Amino acid sequence: MSKKSFPFAERIFFCYFEKQKVVMTDFQVTILGNGSAVPTAYQNLSAQLVQYGHRRFLVDCGEGTQMQMIKYQVSRKNLSHIFISHLHGDHYFGLVGLVSTMHLFGREQPLHIYGPEPLEEIIQRQMDASDTRLKFPLVFHVLQKAGKIYSDNNLEISCFPLNHRIATFGFVFREKERERNLQKDFVRRYSPGVEQMHRIKQGADFLLPDGDVLRNEDITLDPPLSRSYAYCSDTLFDPDIVPFVRSVDLLYHEATFDDAMADIAAEKYHATARQAAQIAKAASVGELLLGHFSARFSDTAHLLEEARGVFKNTRKSGEGMTYKLSTR
Repeated sequence: MSKKSFPFAERIFFCYFEKQKVVMTDFQVTILGNGSAVPTAYQNLSAQLVQYGHRRFLVDCGEGTQMQMIKYQVSRKNLSHIFISHLHGDHYFGLVGLVSTMHLFGREQPLHIYGPEPLEEIIQRQMDASDTRLKFPLVFHVLQKAGKIYSDNNLEISCFPLNHRIATFGFVFREKERERNLQKDFVRRYSPGVEQMHRIKQGADFLLPDGDVLRNEDITLDPPLSRSYAYCSDTLFDPDIVPFVRSVDLLYHEATFDDAMADIAAEKYHATARQAAQIAKAASVGELLLGHFSARFSDTAHLLEEARGVFKNTRKSGEGMTYKLSTR
């Protein structure tokens, strides 16, 4: 039977639930670079693309990020927000080149850049030195303290301080809680109006003509659980990070050194793979993704082994790999 053959009320019901079908928006992270300090033949410097639906967010932009985007066919389309964790070169030396390319390709829409205060002057000096007059606005957002830095209808992004030699920030991407889903039997039986349905999806009860009340939890279904991702690089082992990343579904945490280099890690304000796992365990995260590996290691398998000794659900990030966020 086609939709047109249904009675009018049934067609309204059918169309409503066609719109209410739960479709999980793509939420994923693509690793463009997971090395530290200097590029090598086997790893590039820090950069990753977080994608939520059609929106794209670049987190850090080390040297060579553009080439990695080309290599792994990562489009600049809908990339309007770039987050720079700190001003060590392996995390932002690729930014000026990326901005310049966007200019040469005729970009017109604003580009929002989040980072420590000196970043705006650094980029502006580069543009002035080359007499480059960008065709699009650069909008700078200075990171100074923990808090929300971006929000739209579906996603919220916050920053928090890390413990490094200079001002450094981590980032948390959290999907906002969805509205509740109406039970089909309830809609078929009571035919609530569109406005009533919206109120019920937001948590309201339903008042019957005789004065009885149907409780919201009896006429709705729980929405899908919200998903979350946290980026933690660079930082000394610091339990103060735990409250900011608690219970995220996926945590990317630096694992620059191994157990044998724990003293060097502390001296350089970095963490070992085992220490990253300790943070993941204390924060009860869903999964740990190791990265920011020292150029000393051509093989990082032992870092994964050390981390899994503390937190079993650990993976080693791979360049060009995409990790999809799922709820637990």
